[in-house]
Amino acid sequence: MSTVTSETPTEAEYARAIASVEEELGTLFRRARSMWKESAAAIHPDLQPIGYKILASLVNSGPAHAGALAELLAIDKSVMSRQVRTLEELDLAESTPDPSDGRARILSPTPLARERIGVVRATNQALLNQRLHEWTPEELQHFAEMLGRLAETPIPRIARD
Repeated sequence: MSTVTSETPTEAEYARAIASVEEELGTLFRRARSMWKESAAAIHPDLQPIGYKILASLVNSGPAHAGALAELLAIDKSVMSRQVRTLEELDLAESTPDPSDGRARILSPTPLARERIGVVRATNQALLNQRLHEWTPEELQHFAEMLGRLAETPIPRIARD
């Protein structure tokens, strides 16, 4: 006589699996924050991790308005303003008047910033390549697809009282 088993996961199984994913994402995010801190310090000892993220965005996407960058990176405008000032003082960014709106300024990375970001990225990519080289191409492709699915999921807003 055969025993019938349920193929449908229980709510408790889902809860355990989701808790495990949440824990591993927490570890990954802590490591990412540590990497941003180290990357910022490699560019300049006075550069904060948030400044590194701003600078990396500028190098990736090109010149941008500070307000647009603040929105893209979900940074408070006052934090952005302080970081822009620091980036300019460190000769990592420069701002120029927007030709279409004289009141607005466009932020651009300097050649020094491009060079230093390039070195840091090459180092980080080599480390990631070394770590992921242990995986098969199929595992990497599956991982990329799963990350893509997770990234496509809209992030719900946290309710405020």
